[in-house]
Amino acid sequence: MPSLNGNQNGNKEDDFSGKKLKALPTELLQRGGDAVKVDLQRNRLKQITGISQLTNLKELNLTRNEISDFPAEIRGLHQLEKLYMNQNLIKTIPENVFPSLEKLQFLKLSTNRLEKLPGDLNRCQDLTYLNLSNNCLKNLDPIVSLSHLKELYVERNQLTELPGLLFQNSSLTLFKANGNPLRKPPGEVCAGGLRDIQSYFSMLEANAKNVCTVKTMFLGTSMAGKSTLCRSLKEGCPVRVEEADRTVGIDISEVDWDGIRFFFWDFAGQEEYYITHHVFITAQAFVILAINLSSYNMDDQSFKDNVSFWIKNLQLKVPDSVVLLVGTHVDQCKDETEVNEKKKHINERVKAMLEMHTTNLELRRKNLEDDPSLNYEQIKQIERLTEYKLKVLDFVPIDCTKKGDIDILLTRIKKDVSNKDIFPNIEQTLPKCYYEVENDIQDLLTTDDIPEHGIVSQDVLLWKLKKRHVTLDDDKLKLILQYLHRIGVIMWYKEIPELAGSVFVKPSFLISLFKTIVRHDLVQELNKITPIQLKSENALGIERKRWISDYKDRASLSNVAIRILVQTELQKDYSDTDEELIKEVVGSKTKEGSLLSLLKHFDVCLSTKHNNPLNPEANEFNPKKNWVASNPLVYEPDACLFPSYLSDNKQVEQKWESDNTEDLNIHVYFLPEIPYGFFHRLVIRTCSLYSPYWIGKDQCMLCSGNKRFLLKEGHDEDQFIEIRCKESDLETSEDIQKAWRVIREIMRRLNTLTEQWQGLYQEVISPCKAQGCDEFFKWNDWKEWLEDSGANKFNVGIEDKQTCRNGHQRRTELLFPKTPDA
Repeated sequence: MPSLNGNQNGNKEDDFSGKKLKALPTELLQRGGDAVKVDLQRNRLKQITGISQLTNLKELNLTRNEISDFPAEIRGLHQLEKLYMNQNLIKTIPENVFPSLEKLQFLKLSTNRLEKLPGDLNRCQDLTYLNLSNNCLKNLDPIVSLSHLKELYVERNQLTELPGLLFQNSSLTLFKANGNPLRKPPGEVCAGGLRDIQSYFSMLEANAKNVCTVKTMFLGTSMAGKSTLCRSLKEGCPVRVEEADRTVGIDISEVDWDGIRFFFWDFAGQEEYYITHHVFITAQAFVILAINLSSYNMDDQSFKDNVSFWIKNLQLKVPDSVVLLVGTHVDQCKDETEVNEKKKHINERVKAMLEMHTTNLELRRKNLEDDPSLNYEQIKQIERLTEYKLKVLDFVPIDCTKKGDIDILLTRIKKDVSNKDIFPNIEQTLPKCYYEVENDIQDLLTTDDIPEHGIVSQDVLLWKLKKRHVTLDDDKLKLILQYLHRIGVIMWYKEIPELAGSVFVKPSFLISLFKTIVRHDLVQELNKITPIQLKSENALGIERKRWISDYKDRASLSNVAIRILVQTELQKDYSDTDEELIKEVVGSKTKEGSLLSLLKHFDVCLSTKHNNPLNPEANEFNPKKNWVASNPLVYEPDACLFPSYLSDNKQVEQKWESDNTEDLNIHVYFLPEIPYGFFHRLVIRTCSLYSPYWIGKDQCMLCSGNKRFLLKEGHDEDQFIEIRCKESDLETSEDIQKAWRVIREIMRRLNTLTEQWQGLYQEVISPCKAQGCDEFFKWNDWKEWLEDSGANKFNVGIEDKQTCRNGHQRRTELLFPKTPDA
């Protein structure tokens, strides 16, 4: 029998969720007109024969079933107001269903396989909420005239254009369309939300322009020839780059070929710079992967270092990108035979690697299909990953000392970029004023109306632009600036309070700031600090030695040293540097500068804190309540910690001591692997909440009140992040629930961070606590636990004990965050 729950209107809900039903239960059909709200989610229904007997039904939930043909019988539910059909297998919806649902206000069809919408969907004029995300839709014409629609979600479909008439709807308040190959409006406009899109279409009416823009990223190991390639292509002839002139950080340039605008981003290859790459690598990019053929050995390690490391990270971060493999230093190989052998080796290994990636996903999906209702979320995640097709183009070996080879590569790039099968959405439609504003910004730089370094107040820039564009108000200009930020022409971090008032109209300036402290030769730069510079900061020579030793041993860098390094760089590169600029960028002893604000925002570093002994009486942190420190002393952070540079876990191991089989313990598995730098970015985000903390190479211990937690990156056959809480800190059930709340906050940050890697898939398990047992307890729907609305429903009513497949029993509250029965 179903459970009958009362709702706020006094009506009863017939709850048949999670019963593994294959047909509608007789007891439901017998209720007929008495059924008002029916929950049939998480079953195995393929059809719902008899549903039309529920003539007074107002709400029907069919989420997570196995329905492939939209049930036409639903047309008989004339009183229906809410319909959940998400997470099924629906490909088409017949006509003549929705005209009968005149009272329908809420419709959720997300995560199906819809290729088109029925033309009469617009007959549901009372519809206020419509979710069509995660389908295969190519146009939205049938919903344009839904005049009362307030919320519309069309994320992750196959839309290339949005209908302008849709945004003349004054009722629409929320619209999301990310994850589509949009060109009108471009995805960079849609990322700004509904207001940006409405503004885009209003400006488009005045004058439109079709343009082609390609962000081209040069990647590869150190000394692979990236800078030589980049500069030679830009000049159209061989350009020799000396070792001393190699890229530090990132170099940015621009070139126009045959009406196609290329932005060249040349990324430094030393490992020290990888921690900032995620800031600038964006979706749908064109990647030129440079491989030094002269030093390439045809073995596993060489392939991993020079090729697979980069391709795997691109698969995780930007799986819709295009990669062109370019073999460099051909002139230093013995002969053409060697070049061809290495080319063949790389091509074969890349092909095998991509095929293995697809095969592993397919195998994973098939294993989960043994119980599709229980594993629905995981199956859908894997299906989403299989839709991404990283395109790796045919290998091109070149001799960068020959103009003929540069011409061959240039011709090849133009041909590939113009190929609609490779770059289907290279052309974008923009209002003409977008380009006029961009050109005016560059003109202001050229005429010295904006300082050479390119940092300008937002208010000043808007004032200067309004003088040139009288038809554009502040709001429209801000929307254009946001678009230019998203494509990398300028940088305006309005989401960072400390930086919202400043615009960097020269991204190269920002890059030069990054590379003052994120660089492979930082120790040499610290050694170059002069006595005069030390005195300007009231520092001693012996302190400089401490800065160097702290950086080498603890991966921490003194804020005083940072100020000196950045000030030196600014004065060297920019003639119009003044004290105010230096103060704004590097900060002072009482105020943090814009550089550190950016580095912390992008999870590159965090302020060091004085680690005090544990205080058992400390107030527990709760994100929803005001927290008062038990110790009112305030310590000024005097250095920044760069976790990625740490080389061991000694400090963490000393504090944590040892694991206990009874520790609260979960594993978050990452497929295909944990992205480079992910763990330390998670640590930075987590340690900004909890203190004290101790960080190591791949471990971190932190405290919340009197409870100790360990984060650890694990590598066995699969890669995972382990989260533990000390068993000795869990004396009561209340202690256990508090520990789960902290773990929930950590996993929320982990989940948010994961969203930056489109090609990533996760599973969560609790290992069995019995000595020597390899069994585990799998978490289903764990993301619901992270949501405020789902946390109170997570694992409600399950047994107090769980048994693993080997027969070991443990209390449920030590395996899952169990919500007490209502």
